[in-house]
Amino acid sequence: MHFKLLSNADMKAIDKLKEFHGGANHIGSTIKEMRVFETRKKILAEKGYGKMIEDAEQLVKKFAKAGDYEKENNISYNDNFGVATAQVSGWQGAPVTHHAMKRIALSASTNQPCFVPSEFISVVALTDNYVYNGDLMATLTMAENIMKGSKFCSTNLIGIPQPEKRFVELEKLTGKKFVRADAGNGLSNLILKNQGTFFGNFGGIEVANDNHLIYLDGITRTALATGGDFFLNPSWSTIVAICYYGRDIPNLHIKISMLLATQNLMQFRILLNIMKEYLRDDMTSPLYEINIGNGVSPENFIQCAKELKESGIKGVSLAAHIYINPDLGVADFNWTEDMHKVLESGTDMTYKYESDGTAREMDTMATYFLSEDERNANAEKIGDVIFYKALQASKDGRDMMKKGIKVFFGGSSY
Repeated sequence: MHFKLLSNADMKAIDKLKEFHGGANHIGSTIKEMRVFETRKKILAEKGYGKMIEDAEQLVKKFAKAGDYEKENNISYNDNFGVATAQVSGWQGAPVTHHAMKRIALSASTNQPCFVPSEFISVVALTDNYVYNGDLMATLTMAENIMKGSKFCSTNLIGIPQPEKRFVELEKLTGKKFVRADAGNGLSNLILKNQGTFFGNFGGIEVANDNHLIYLDGITRTALATGGDFFLNPSWSTIVAICYYGRDIPNLHIKISMLLATQNLMQFRILLNIMKEYLRDDMTSPLYEINIGNGVSPENFIQCAKELKESGIKGVSLAAHIYINPDLGVADFNWTEDMHKVLESGTDMTYKYESDGTAREMDTMATYFLSEDERNANAEKIGDVIFYKALQASKDGRDMMKKGIKVFFGGSSY
């Protein structure tokens, strides 16, 4: 890199934050411990989620199996095609996820059964209540331990209110200043100056000054408390910061959102350069997945995959939206045909559903930003939305399987 991305002072502040949380070995080992099913079950029983988890364990036994579909339809796979990994967004907390599981179980006896996606995305702000009261852990337990999803991505919006004493502590620790406002009741929040409208920056895409440290603190606290190990990344500065911070924490991962606008090969190469600067010895990076922007052609998606392979960087997957929420982008967005072009070229991809393409009630970006009370009050409606996304991912997956394209679903679908 011609100019260093992080100064010595930047790295010193990041190092101090990591030491404050116990250091790389402690963070990594704690994440591992907090992902153990029995550990989570014990904690959740104490927090009032025991019955929900018990019910989820029974529901998953009723799920349809992708393996049965393969046998019944004599599916065989073409090794010249790429591999598709199913991903569904919108798992908005425990009540929502639990209801979606009920719908998935009921679908098993229909002619269009719903399989579990391999990867889950949640856009719930990491408030202290959500992180520490059991809601997030219960969601992770259902998704990862029971439905056996390979990844569950949480979203850290740095503009949320947090205890003022936390900001004071982090300022003293790092020597940095965090410009914030009094939110009442002992809470403060970072002042986000680009939020001209409600969706001006989604409370996180603006990461000014040294606010990347707030992002790192948030995902670390969440990882230590819940075992969550995969987080949506909002900004170029936080990408640089986590690539440095997580270089010695092999089980801490981030995903690049398409909202970062990786819409072309030039921006993709910027990401490759950032990763290359802080690669681990095994050529992996904390960056696990890049969601290529909605404007990218299938040809450029394929080229991104080629350049990623040529870079020598390992363990990074590329994703694309197949359908998007009606308030996220252009109407009638549908990347299905392009998805087939990518996969039939021999390129692997993660195929993601922000929507099932029907613009049903609560299938919106706005739903992601409901308050906790509103989210729980609408848990069944939001859970239905997730079910229909997962159902569309299953239908499209079956179509690909018939073509000879290998599709990965969640472990409970096998």
